Order: sequence, then C-alpha cells, then structure tokens
Amino acid sequence: MPIVGSDSLRRSVCEKWEKAWTKRALMGLVLGQFVSLLITSTGFSSSELARRGVNAPTSQSFLNYLLLAIFYGAFVIRRKRPLQISWYYYLVLAVIDVEANVIVVKAYQYTSLTSVMLLDCWSIPCVILFTWVFLKTKYGFRKFAGVAICVAGLIMVVFSDVHASDRAEGGPNPVKGDIFVIAGSTLYAVSNVGEEFVVKKADRVELMAMLGAFGAVVSAIQISILERSELKDIKWTAGAVLPFLGFALAMFLFYSTVPVILKICGATLLNLSLLTSDMWAVLIRIFAYHQKVDWMYFIAFAAVAVGLVIYSAQRKKDEEGAQVTEASDERQKEKDEEAVVLDNLTRGSIAAVEGQRSEDVKQRPSITSLPK
Repeated sequence: MPIVGSDSLRRSVCEKWEKAWTKRALMGLVLGQFVSLLITSTGFSSSELARRGVNAPTSQSFLNYLLLAIFYGAFVIRRKRPLQISWYYYLVLAVIDVEANVIVVKAYQYTSLTSVMLLDCWSIPCVILFTWVFLKTKYGFRKFAGVAICVAGLIMVVFSDVHASDRAEGGPNPVKGDIFVIAGSTLYAVSNVGEEFVVKKADRVELMAMLGAFGAVVSAIQISILERSELKDIKWTAGAVLPFLGFALAMFLFYSTVPVILKICGATLLNLSLLTSDMWAVLIRIFAYHQKVDWMYFIAFAAVAVGLVIYSAQRKKDEEGAQVTEASDERQKEKDEEAVVLDNLTRGSIAAVEGQRSEDVKQRPSITSLPK
C-alpha cells in the first residue's frame, strides 16, 4: 500500500536539498576538499622533515614563492598592464603570509601532526571577525552555529594535548607547539582575508604573481639571516630532498586554488574546509607513524565535520545575492579596464597629432621678408 503523500514529500525534500546545496556551495566543498588534501600532504612533509632533524621553515616555503613568481609572473609581464592594486599592499600581505608559514612549520618541531591540523580551526573565528569588520560580510545564525561546533574541536584538542597519556609521542613540547599553531593561524586569517579582498578587487593571476615575488624576496632575506647554518648542516639525501620538493609542489597547487575558493565562497568556508584534513592527518599518524591517537581526536573531528556541513548549507536567496554581487563586480572591473584602454588610446592619439603638427611646422618653408 503506497504511503499517502509520498510524491509531495519527496518533492519537498528535493526542493529543500536544492535550496541548501546550490552549485556554488557544492563547488566550494569540492575545491575545499582538494586543498584539504594538499594541506595534509604539506603537513606530512613538514612532519617528516622535523623527524629527520631538519629545522629550516623559511627555506621550505621559499621554493613555493619562487614557483608562484615565475609561473604567474610570466602572465603578468605578457599582459603589459599596470597593477590594479598598489605594490605595497602585496608586500605587507607577503610578509604576513611568510611569517604565518614559518610559525606553523616551526610548530611541527614541538607537537604532533594531528594537533597542528586540528588547531588550525582557530583561524575561523579570526576570519569571521576580520571579514565582518573590514569586508562587511554578514553572517546568520546557521553560520555561527556551524563555526561554534567547529571551535569546540579546538578546545578538545588543547585539552587532549595537555592531559593525554601519550603526550611523549605527540612531540617534545605539545603546549608550546599549540601556541605556535594558534599564532600562525591568526596570521593565516589575516592573510586569507587580505587575499579575499584583493582577488575581488583585482584578479587571481596578479595576486599570485606579486605574492610569489615579494614572498620569495622576504623569504630569501630571512634565510640569509636566520637559516644559513641550518642549511649547511642538512645532509641532502633523498629522504630530505623529496619532502622539500613535495612540500613546495603541494603549496604551489594550494596557493593556485585558494583564490578561486575565496571568490566563490569566501575565507570562512575555506578555513572550515581545511579542517577536514584532520581525517587524513589521523590516518597518517596511525598507519605511517604507528602512533596512538587519543579518543578525543575522533570527537573533535566529528564536531568539525558537522559544523562544516551546517555552515556550508545556504539559502537560495543568499546564492542569488552572491551571484548578483559577483556579476556587478565583474561589470565594474570590465568598465575600469575599458576606461584604462580608452585613456591610453586617447593619449596616444593626442601624442600622434601633436607629433604630426610639429613635423608640419618643421617642414613648412620659412618666409623671409625682403627689405623695402
């Protein structure tokens, strides 16, 4: 006997699903999981280098910035177009980003891979605060509920690192490592919000080129001052070179994908998506390092997953409003580019006319008045 109203119930469920999970939300989740896997691979590389006694956090990031500068810089030079945002904004953003990478990589010397991954959720309340204050982003109750559940995992991880019985396996000084991760996550939040502002005002290629160029310069200066002795002491075997190269390649792909997510969904969803890398971090810790994982890690991961789903679901009118805003920004950017081109053409035409007039004056025969 068929259930009464089953068709209407099914249609109702489908309509609610389509309203909550729009194409924008699903695309953001898919790309978020891709960069989450990349972050997991960078964490694995950093943990492996720390296990081998390699302590050169700035050097690990230098190759990534150099790749960004070379790859995206070629497109910027080829376009022969002036920067859409002043260069000193990119310099400040590069300094913040470099130091955030250095601090977080340094944390692997003191705490476990899983703790570093889970404590990254501290950047989420920082991103919400910064986007609300500077970018005027509006958040509803559902967004705050999802973030609150994710941050609950942060408290569990800190408590576990302080009181777990397997603390020795987590690193020589887990609490110090946790402090480093929280400080680095705060800088990551500043960097992500700055990148979201730039990518919506300028474009992704310019952002990556300038961030890579200034990041490489800042990293090179810092390496020459702080890490020369560490680089000399490293034995460049395959076990040390491969994690270095793997870290640089994963970071290059990560940096190339992040601006796309920032433009689609914003910095908050990006940071929430990165928290799912904890699942991969736990698997690496269990199967690669044969370490015991405290039971609170699994509760923390469950909280992160639930919070991510709650935050990602959005109403249809929010999606339509985001699309209208994006289309308006694109039209404004096209108008600005057309204005620049028209201005250059006008200046060129004026210069050509003035040049032609001067040539005519030069070629015109001079008339000498004869004396009477």
